[in-house]
Amino acid sequence: MEHKRLYIPGPTEVRKEVIEAMNEWMFGHRSSTMTDLFTTITEDTKKFLDTKNHVIISSCSGTAFMESSIMECVDKNVLCATCGSFSERQADIAERLGKNVDKLEYEWGTAVKPDEVREALEKKHYDAFTCVMNETSTGVRNPIEKIGSIMKDFPDTLLIVDAISCLGGDYIDIEKNNIDVIFTSVQKCFAMPPGLAVCIANEKAYQRSCNTKSGAWYAGIKRNIDYYKKKGQTHSTPAISLMLAYKKQMKHMLNEGYKPRSDRHKKMAEYTQNWAKKHMDMFPEKSCWSQTVSTIKNTRGLNIADIKKEIDEKYNMVFANGYGKKLKEKTFRIGHMGDHTVESIKELTDAIEEVADL
Repeated sequence: MEHKRLYIPGPTEVRKEVIEAMNEWMFGHRSSTMTDLFTTITEDTKKFLDTKNHVIISSCSGTAFMESSIMECVDKNVLCATCGSFSERQADIAERLGKNVDKLEYEWGTAVKPDEVREALEKKHYDAFTCVMNETSTGVRNPIEKIGSIMKDFPDTLLIVDAISCLGGDYIDIEKNNIDVIFTSVQKCFAMPPGLAVCIANEKAYQRSCNTKSGAWYAGIKRNIDYYKKKGQTHSTPAISLMLAYKKQMKHMLNEGYKPRSDRHKKMAEYTQNWAKKHMDMFPEKSCWSQTVSTIKNTRGLNIADIKKEIDEKYNMVFANGYGKKLKEKTFRIGHMGDHTVESIKELTDAIEEVADL
């Protein structure tokens, strides 16, 4: 296949040496080699994220942990903040699991308001509050730090955070911000091939998982943590090749460091957002622009699909149209995440300027 440089909100660009790391002979998933590999990537992830909480790495998408965290951490009542497609997915999953769901609903392009979270939590007891840190569909970055500060006043309500499109590219202190469960997919800011998900759960979430009446089997918090403690492996056959790639990339991420990696993402975001304001406008309200994906308002009435096609064919670059029926052609998205740099993002924006005659 011809290499198409990816500027979409995932999968993102993967370094050649990470892809090459998958080209190894297979070994048994119950061997000492597997134990060495899995314990290495688990402990390296803890070190990178600077957390003492439990780390679960599983062969699945982040949505699996979105589902299992609600299944295991919510007995009856859950409050879900919705401000885009993926936060709405959290609420939908909770409803499908038979939980009593209340929603804090926000218009697409606006962020969750911490004062309204507090007000809702004061009115009724909830087993958990769910929130997306970075809403991929709209380019909104929610104020998780302010929300986390509120959660310390509600110790019986767990904070479950979907950080699928930002963890590893937007610094967050998990313990300091009272986050009980947070999860991601590796094809986003970790800049790895798709197929693995990472969940960080604290002891409170683990105990809630232990006491649940209907725990998840495959992506269950307790099940995965217990098996790792006992064997240093996964309870079911893992995607070994992807974990070899994970080991290679996580060493690269450790060398860069979490905060410097976040700072690089911030510079890419600032460049992209300034470019968007120069030629068009940003879609989200100003106070909540994402650090990893910019959703740009198509104020010029451009044919985004045609521009995407021409840039793909002429420059071998791929960016994203607006998300779903609500935002397609009305917006477009540039994913500035993973191992991209300001220089590589500028190559895309230069191409858009040339093709769209900006």
